[in-house]
Amino acid sequence: MGVLRWRSLLDSRIAENSSQPLSKLDLEILVALRLAAYQLGWLTRIPARAAINESVELVKRARKRSAASFVNAVLRKLAAKIIVEPSPQSAPFVSAEALAVSSVHPLWLVDRWLQAYGIDAVRRICEFDQSVPATAIRMRYPEAESALKAEGFVLAPGVLLSSARRVLHGDITKSAAFRQGAVVIQDEASQLVAALVGRGTNILDCCAAPGGKTAAIADRNFDATIAAVDLHPHRARLLKRLLTASSSANEANTSNIHVVAGDAQSLPFATKFDRVLADVPCSGTGTLARNPEIKWRLTSADLIDLQGRQVEILRSAIAQLAPEGRLIYSTCSLEREENEDVIEIILSEDRSFRLVECGIELQRLKKEGELVWADPSTLTRGPYLRTLPGTHPCDGFFAAMLEKSPNLT
Repeated sequence: MGVLRWRSLLDSRIAENSSQPLSKLDLEILVALRLAAYQLGWLTRIPARAAINESVELVKRARKRSAASFVNAVLRKLAAKIIVEPSPQSAPFVSAEALAVSSVHPLWLVDRWLQAYGIDAVRRICEFDQSVPATAIRMRYPEAESALKAEGFVLAPGVLLSSARRVLHGDITKSAAFRQGAVVIQDEASQLVAALVGRGTNILDCCAAPGGKTAAIADRNFDATIAAVDLHPHRARLLKRLLTASSSANEANTSNIHVVAGDAQSLPFATKFDRVLADVPCSGTGTLARNPEIKWRLTSADLIDLQGRQVEILRSAIAQLAPEGRLIYSTCSLEREENEDVIEIILSEDRSFRLVECGIELQRLKKEGELVWADPSTLTRGPYLRTLPGTHPCDGFFAAMLEKSPNLT
């Protein structure tokens, strides 16, 4: 994770001490150099000689023995220097290029974020992305908290939601409560999107795996019939396993959750739903703190391809909505192409839907005691939910709410 977060900085330091251009190096050699460079600059408990030796051995095991002396030489040069972590907050802003270098983010992402959110927000996004995020969990029933504390876990209250907790100490995946499905690891912004779905009797989750939002919806709607769809059969099986495990830890009846392996672009239901969640596949640029590999893999061209699929999923999802039903469209992306633009495309095609202000629902959640964030208005941008990493203590999520006009099928 450290190598992925700091890859461009590591590459620049390696390049400064390499007799060969990085583009000429075999991938195995470059990866071994990155691993050692990160250990030398960031991990104080690993002796330099051990970091160097391990990477030299990795190169040999990768059948690149002839490069062992080269790797050894580069790393010895690096070990004699100190790699200073840049700070997006302290670095003076000169240009998008300077901020991209200091924040260890691709220039094209930084440039578009500056245009969308402004310099202060982008500094906070980049700094958050370079940190190890807190582990947030959702408590599926009140007794789970005392059970975790009895096992020695140290928890803090959620920042956005009353049902959330932050893990200050301990590996929650090793707890009995986690194994039994009594708690779920889930970012607070993701939990908030699930809360926006509200209450219904017939609910559809279009892109359900891995199941965190499905379980959250089920916990709020004990008597509802819920259809959970995922494209990939193996993910649908994992989702079903999670919900089955959850039933033994919670009084909620999960027998009314029907898991279906199917394509959200062509949903297989004849019935109509009063609540639909379309949490669509996206670029994930709001989750770079947890998934730093995205920033090195993603290209601007990918956004157009993703938008095409997102529009098709949303078209299919709204066709399943009953009159006066409500649909929540969400992504964990910071990019307009995947968010506002998708909604605008759909609204321009179909006037039987209206946009509902997310702020109204946030005020309802605040009044009911579920939302504990002091000022709900800071969680919105226009009619939409918008969380920004660093500005808010969570991943970057977008959500829009669409409601179907009455007396329409």
